[in-house]
Amino acid sequence: MGCNDKDKNSTNKITEIELQHGKLSPREFLKYFEKKVFKTIKKYKLIDRNDKICVAASGGKDSTAALYLIKKYFEKYSLPTENIFALVIDEGIKLHRNESLANLKKFCKKEEIKLKIVNVQDEFSTTLDQSAEKIRKLGKKPCTICGIWRRYIMNKQARLEKATKLITGHNLDDEAQVILMNQFKANVSLSAGLGPITGVEEHELFVRRVKPLYFCSNHEIELYTKIKGWELDYCDCIYSHEGYRSQVKGMLNEFEEKYPGTKHGIVKSFLDVLPLIKERQKEQCNSKIKICSCGEPANNEVCAACKLKEELLN
Repeated sequence: MGCNDKDKNSTNKITEIELQHGKLSPREFLKYFEKKVFKTIKKYKLIDRNDKICVAASGGKDSTAALYLIKKYFEKYSLPTENIFALVIDEGIKLHRNESLANLKKFCKKEEIKLKIVNVQDEFSTTLDQSAEKIRKLGKKPCTICGIWRRYIMNKQARLEKATKLITGHNLDDEAQVILMNQFKANVSLSAGLGPITGVEEHELFVRRVKPLYFCSNHEIELYTKIKGWELDYCDCIYSHEGYRSQVKGMLNEFEEKYPGTKHGIVKSFLDVLPLIKERQKEQCNSKIKICSCGEPANNEVCAACKLKEELLN
C-alpha cells in the first residue's frame, strides 16, 4: 500500500551502516555499494563499449540508483554518456506515478540524461486507474496487467530508440521473490529467463534486459539513495498489496529477519542450477517466436498485451 509523508521522505542522518559482515561509515558504504554494482556489470558482461543503453526508470529508488550508476560507470571507463537515456512509463496511477515522475524529471535534468515518457493511455486507450475494476472482474490482478503493459512498452520503445541493452532496477529481493514464485507455481520455463541477463537466447525483436543491481538488497539500495540525498518516492504502488508477489515478499522478509542471508542464499543456489535450466528450456522449446499484428513478438498469434486490450475495451 501507500505510505505516509514521514515514510516517504525519511532524511534522518545516517552515521553508521551495519551490514551482515560488519559496520561501515556512510562514505565506506557508498564505495562498497558502487564496487558491488560495477563488479556485477563486469563479471556478467552486462555492458559493451558500443552499447546504447535504455534505463527503465520510474522515479523510485531502484531505477534511480541504476540510472545514476550506469552513467557513473560510463564516465569511469570513458564510454559515451550520450548513449544513455531513461524511459519512464506512465501507467496512469494518480496516487503513485505523479510524484515519482516529477522527481525523475528533476533528477534527469540535473544529471543531464535524456528522458523519454510514454503513456499507457496512448498505447492501450486506458490507464490502470481507469481499468482496475474491470481487471478485477476479469479475475486478474492490476499488478499482473501492469507487468504485461510495461514489458510490452519497454521492449517496443527501447527497440525503436535502437537501444542494445535495457537496464532494469531489479534487485536481490526482487529476484529471490520471483525464483520462489516460479517454484511455487511450477513455472520452470519462466525461471529459465531469470538471472543478471534475462532471456534464454538472443532475438532481434527483443532488447536484452540486464540487472546491474542483481546482488544488491532492497535495504542496501534504500541506504545508498538516502545517503546520496535524492528526492525520491519510497512508497509502494497502491495496487501492489493485491498481487501474489506481495505475499511472497512478506514471507521472505520474515525469513530474512530471522535468518539473515536467506535471500542471498536463494539467489546464489539458483544461479548454480540456472545453466541447466536454460539448456533444458532450449531443448524443449520447439515453437518459434511469432509476430503479432501489432508488430511485436509473441508466443501465440496474438500477444498478451493486445489480447488484454481487446478484453478491456469490449
